[in-house]
Amino acid sequence: MTIEEGQGAQCGRSATRLSLLLGSLRGSLHGSPRGSNRIIGGTEMTTLFFDIGATLADGRLEADGSWLLRPRPRVSQVLDAFAGEPKGIISNPGAEQDAVAKLTEALHEAFPGRFPDDHLIHFGPKDSRAIFDDAVASTGSAADDCVFVGEDHDERAFARTAGMRVAPHPVFTRAAIENRPVFWTRIDVPEGRTLGALESVANGTEAVPVHVASPRLVLAMATALGVEALQQAGFTTDVREQVEDTAAFLVRDDRPVPVPESFAGTSDGSRTAAEGAMRAAAAFCFASGELTGYPRQISSLGPAPGGVYVASPAGVPIEEVHTQGAKPGHTERLLPDPALLSRPGETQAEEFTAALSAGFDGTGDGLPSPETLAAVRATVTPEALRTHVARISGVEPLVPGEPLKVRSRDAAHADNGLVVDALVRHFQDLGLVVRRHAFRWRGRQLFNVEAEHRVEGADSAVLLTGHLDSTAQSGHFVDANGDPRPYDPTVDPAPGADDDGSGTAAVMAAAECLHALVAEGRAPTRHVRFVLFNAEEQALVGSKRYARAAAAADDHIAGVFQMDMIAGLQDGSPPAVEIHAGSSVPGPVVAASDALGDLVARTVPAIASGFEVQQLTGAGDPALGRSDHASFHERGWAAIAVSEDLFRADGSQGGTGTRKYHTPGDTLLDEDHDTQYAAAIARSVTATALTFAGL
Repeated sequence: MTIEEGQGAQCGRSATRLSLLLGSLRGSLHGSPRGSNRIIGGTEMTTLFFDIGATLADGRLEADGSWLLRPRPRVSQVLDAFAGEPKGIISNPGAEQDAVAKLTEALHEAFPGRFPDDHLIHFGPKDSRAIFDDAVASTGSAADDCVFVGEDHDERAFARTAGMRVAPHPVFTRAAIENRPVFWTRIDVPEGRTLGALESVANGTEAVPVHVASPRLVLAMATALGVEALQQAGFTTDVREQVEDTAAFLVRDDRPVPVPESFAGTSDGSRTAAEGAMRAAAAFCFASGELTGYPRQISSLGPAPGGVYVASPAGVPIEEVHTQGAKPGHTERLLPDPALLSRPGETQAEEFTAALSAGFDGTGDGLPSPETLAAVRATVTPEALRTHVARISGVEPLVPGEPLKVRSRDAAHADNGLVVDALVRHFQDLGLVVRRHAFRWRGRQLFNVEAEHRVEGADSAVLLTGHLDSTAQSGHFVDANGDPRPYDPTVDPAPGADDDGSGTAAVMAAAECLHALVAEGRAPTRHVRFVLFNAEEQALVGSKRYARAAAAADDHIAGVFQMDMIAGLQDGSPPAVEIHAGSSVPGPVVAASDALGDLVARTVPAIASGFEVQQLTGAGDPALGRSDHASFHERGWAAIAVSEDLFRADGSQGGTGTRKYHTPGDTLLDEDHDTQYAAAIARSVTATALTFAGL
């Protein structure tokens, strides 16, 4: 029995029986008998229904209110392969005015001639089986003659309840037609083989990667045919659970792990493997114990970097599980993507590393110009930050002159959408091109907000980013009887003044600074984007969607400057700023991100004397993989996260930053909230980013 199995048994979890899975694999290699499909002209027919957003295409609302859909990788090939099958849509366009008409137009523009049958196109909420029942009825056939292809595992669960067969990605459409299961599969890349070689094989078979743990290990979805192709190509596979209506997460466990003394004399590799297995077992044990009471339980997919891979069934809120002493960002949603292994940003990171290392004057010692520093000091002020934070955290009305005050920016709260609208208006008033990047989470349509200053002839973009959502998951709440109760994100207050109202306000002020510089006749040489991600607190899902779409669109990103929690400073503590460049992804992104951090570190003393600058990089960076910058590392782009002093020297949480993390006490009026301190950090990042953009 392995350590992982032994620890799992102690938690009362029965170990997965690989023999059963292998038996299922053998039975699925050639498919099971299909259902009673219609026969038209002697050919069996299945009606295929696809979700649009994230499944068929990445969607965004353009500045003029129209939808733009960009087909996802391998989607066109799948649609070509099933040109003769009737195809429909099951999608939720949201509540925007004329949403159905606009999305229908965008659908036919992105996929001309692919969905000709209007009666098979169904728009509406997918929060129950109702729309799936309607879709089945529109075919005139049995539910088992219909397949729903959708990335969202909650939606797949409703489709299965309606009797439809399901596929978690378009690549597995044929498998669903033939009743062949899809499995979570760990793929070992042998020495001498590369991720590029794995990509070539995976993209030619029924396999889709979801996470790259290292150059030697990839978590993927695959059918038995896909597994067979991978094995024949020389890759080792470890088949786990069926995907069905589950989604994959990486759950980190920051607690110390005691390794048995029996491993004291073993090699470093053996000890590391033992520690990883024990940490995975501990993380899974804790998470599964916290999620009792649901009809279905989570399943372990084996050790992952810093924790465990988990398959979470529909309706199980694994994002809400927090181990004691958990660092920020300990849960990460994993998204299927055929292009994940290619990392398009790597080439760009390699190109920019030399320029980044040379600094702004080519010597490695340059600073932003006096003119840029003066503009930053004039616009990114404590007063400006305070005004923005007050409005988005509920101290003052969200819109001046109107009564509404924000109660929460939690992704599940109604005020989240109102804040998005206010941010869109703010950026539009500055003359920027504003887009809303749409995605769905737990049945809700959410938006990332992107505001861009475009430069004709520019070869790349510089991003200043933060996250607009909040949470009070760690707060203390009581019911009407005074008894403790769980946090209810739909109604409870989550002001998030520091996390990440401070970063959001800094991005808003940075946009105001650029506006002022352009008004003076200055012009950057790169595009400048101000991006505020939604649902960061829900396993980084907003930035994951954004970065995945950017990679698919072959976007050129020179660097990402993320500001996440920059206002927390305990009274009497010396001011310190953390610059996190650590990447879990090896390669050119490591040096490029380090160089990006160096630029900020050199700028800080020019803005704020007396600040301690803590540059955190490599595998020991305690924020590695834990904020939105990590979503860009995953794609190979240079990115850093800048924050207040969150971590102690040993990497544990408990620096001199806010003590109201993830509670209703994270307000503008909290004693740890310091707008002077926040302004110094925001100015340093803004000056660096705008100078890097050519100002």
